[in-house]
Amino acid sequence: MPRFPLFACVSTIALGMMSMPATAAKAEPGSAKVAASSPILDPWSGPYDGVPPWDRVKPSDFPAAFETAMKRTKAEFEAILTNPAPVTFDNTITANEKSGAHIERLYAIWGVHSSNLSNAEIRKIQAEYEPKISAFFNQLNLDARWFQRVQYLYGQRDSLGLDKAQLRLLERTYDGLVRNGAQLNAAKKAEVIAIETALAKKFGEFQGKVLADEETYILLTDPSDIAGLPESFVSSLKAAAEAKGKTGWAVANTRSAIQPFLENSPRRDLREKVWRAFISRGDNGDANDTNATIAEILKLRQQRAEILGFPTHAHYRMADTMAKTPDKAMELMMQVWPAAVARVKEEVADMQAIADKENAGITIEPWDYRYYAEKVRKAKYDLDQNEIKPYFKLDNMVAAMFDAAGKLYGMSFTENTGTVPVFEKDVRTFEVKRDGKVIGLFYLDNFARAGKRSGAWMTTYRSQNRLNGADMILASNNNNFVKGAGDKPTLISIDDATTLFHEFGHAIHFLNYDIYWPGLGNVPRDFVEYPSQVNENWLLTPYILNTYAKHAETGEPIPQALVDKIKASDTFNQGFATVEYLSSAILDMMLHNRSEPVTDPRAFEKAALAEIGMPKEMVMRHRLPQFNHLFADDGYSAGYYSYLWSETMDADTWAAFTEVGDVWDKTTAERFRSMLMANGNETDRAEAYRAFRGRDPDVKFIMKKRGFPVPGEGN
Repeated sequence: MPRFPLFACVSTIALGMMSMPATAAKAEPGSAKVAASSPILDPWSGPYDGVPPWDRVKPSDFPAAFETAMKRTKAEFEAILTNPAPVTFDNTITANEKSGAHIERLYAIWGVHSSNLSNAEIRKIQAEYEPKISAFFNQLNLDARWFQRVQYLYGQRDSLGLDKAQLRLLERTYDGLVRNGAQLNAAKKAEVIAIETALAKKFGEFQGKVLADEETYILLTDPSDIAGLPESFVSSLKAAAEAKGKTGWAVANTRSAIQPFLENSPRRDLREKVWRAFISRGDNGDANDTNATIAEILKLRQQRAEILGFPTHAHYRMADTMAKTPDKAMELMMQVWPAAVARVKEEVADMQAIADKENAGITIEPWDYRYYAEKVRKAKYDLDQNEIKPYFKLDNMVAAMFDAAGKLYGMSFTENTGTVPVFEKDVRTFEVKRDGKVIGLFYLDNFARAGKRSGAWMTTYRSQNRLNGADMILASNNNNFVKGAGDKPTLISIDDATTLFHEFGHAIHFLNYDIYWPGLGNVPRDFVEYPSQVNENWLLTPYILNTYAKHAETGEPIPQALVDKIKASDTFNQGFATVEYLSSAILDMMLHNRSEPVTDPRAFEKAALAEIGMPKEMVMRHRLPQFNHLFADDGYSAGYYSYLWSETMDADTWAAFTEVGDVWDKTTAERFRSMLMANGNETDRAEAYRAFRGRDPDVKFIMKKRGFPVPGEGN
C-alpha cells in the first residue's frame, strides 16, 4: 500500500512516523458501521471543504480514535481484498487510492498535538499507540493477498490500457511492496513487523528524551549576565522567565534562544555554559540520555535492511531517491567538504586576529565562533546583525513572502484569522487563491513555546488530488521564532527570515499541486527540499528589501548603503554554515552505510569527525544524541544529504532565473511551477529536472553561491 504523505521539514522536514495505506478520500464505505462518531476521524465541517476541529479535540480523545481508525481501515482493506470480481486496476489500485480519509484526518490532528502541543499526556499516548499503529499498518502492507493482487496487475501492466500516470502508480506500488518485504515468507514478514514496531517505540522514546532536555533552561539573575544583548532579546528572555514563575531572564535550551545569545553575549563564561547545555542535549548520562536508544535503533535498522535484502540501512533508504546509492551522495558531499573546511580555517584566522588585537588572551573555541564572527562581519563589511534586525519585522517578512508568491505564481494570501478554529491563539490563517481561484487555507504557527519541538517544518492537513475531489489544500508552516515581548513587534535575523522563506517554499510546492492520484504525491526525499531552497533566493532581492525591509519603529525603508553591505557579505561565514550542516550529513551516511551497527554513538561521533577532519572550533549542527532528523523517525535517516542534493538543483535553478536577466520572470517561474512543483511524482524527478534545464544540475553553481573556488575556473 502507498506511503501516507505527512510532509515536514526541520530546517528542515521530518517525515511521518510510519507507513500507512492510502491518502485522502471522500467515500468511506462501511466505516459508519464499524465505530461511533469521532471529532478526530469524521469528515470536517466548515469552509474550504472542511477544516480541522481543533476546538473540539482533547488529548484524551486520541486512544479511542486510534482504535476506531484501525477498525475502519481494516474494514476498508478487507473489502478490497475479498472483492469476488476479477482483479482490475480499478477495484485494486483505484479502490486503495480512494480509501483512508479518516486516517489522513487523524494524523493531521495527531501530528499537531505530538509536534506543536506536546505534553506528558500526549507523550504517554505516543509511547503506547505509535508501536501499535506501526504493527497494524505493516501487517496490512505485508498481507499476501494484497501483494498477489498488485503482482497480478504488474505482470499484466502492458496489456491493461493504462495511461502514463496509472502505469507509474502501479509500478511504484509494486516496487515499494517488494522493497519493503512483500516477497518474504511469513516468518520473515513477522520479523520485519516486529522490528518496525520496536523502532516506532524507540523513535518515540528518543523524541521524548530530546524534548525533555529542550524544556530545560538557564536562569540568569544578575544584570551583568545580560550585558551586550539586544533589548528585544532581553525582553523575550524576561518574558520567558516570567512564564516559568521566575525572576530574571530565562535562556531556553533551544536553538532560537541559544543562537542569538552566542552571537551577542560578551560574557565568555556564559557563552560556554549555554553552548555546553545546548550541545549536550540527550548526552548527559541521565534518564534523558539517548545514546543507548540510538544504538538500539541502529541495530534494528540494520537487521531490517538485511532481511529485506539490502547490505545496509543506507542502501535500503536510498533505493527510491534521486541519488540511488550512498556512494553517489557521498561523492557530492565530498566535492564540497574540502573547500568548506578550508574556508573555516580562513574564518577562524580572521576571528583569532580580532581576539588577539583586543588582547582577549583566548584561542577561538566553539562557543566563541558566532560571537567573533559578528565582530569579523563588522570589521570587514561594517555590518552589525543588530543593525539589520530592526528592518526585518516578522509581519513585514510574512507579507513579503506572500507578495513574492503572487509575482511569481499568481498566488494571493488573504488573512482570515478568527474565522476558522486554530490549535493555539497565536496561529494565523490565510485564504489562498491562485489566478483568482480559491485553492485552500494556509496556517502559520510562528512562535516557540513549551511543548513545541524545535526547528521548523511544513505539513499538509489535506493534500490535493483530483481522484477524490480534494481541491482545497490545507497547509501549515511551523517556526520557532522568539516572540516580541508585550506589544513589541517580533524582529528576526536574516537567518530567521531565510527559514521563513524556506518553509514557505514547501507550502508553495504543495499548494501548487495538480495531481490526479494521491499515491503520486510523495516526491523523493532528496527532491522534497528543492522547491523550498529555491524560494529562499527571493528574500534578499532588491524588490523585497526595498518594499518590505522597513524599520520597525520609524517605518523608514532600509538604507541602500545597508543593502549594499548585506549583498557584499553574501558569502560571509559560509565555511561555518556549510561545515556545520555537512558534518551532520556525512556522519549520517557513515553511520548508516555500514553492515556492523555502531554500538557507542558518542565514540563513533568523535572518531568519525576526526577522520573527516572536522575543525576543532566547531560542532555539528545536529550532534547524534539530539539528531531528531535521524532518530525521531526514519524520514531523514541516510537522507540528511538531501539538503545539499536539493541545494545543488536550487543553485542551478536560480541560475536559470538570473540567465534570463529577471529573477521575477513569469515564463521561467511558470516552467518551474508546472514542470517541477505541480506534478508531484507523476514523472521521474531527475527526468523532470532535465526537461526543465536541458541537462543535469551543475555543481559549480552551488560552489559559486557559497563563495568557494570552482575547479577549472581559475578562482
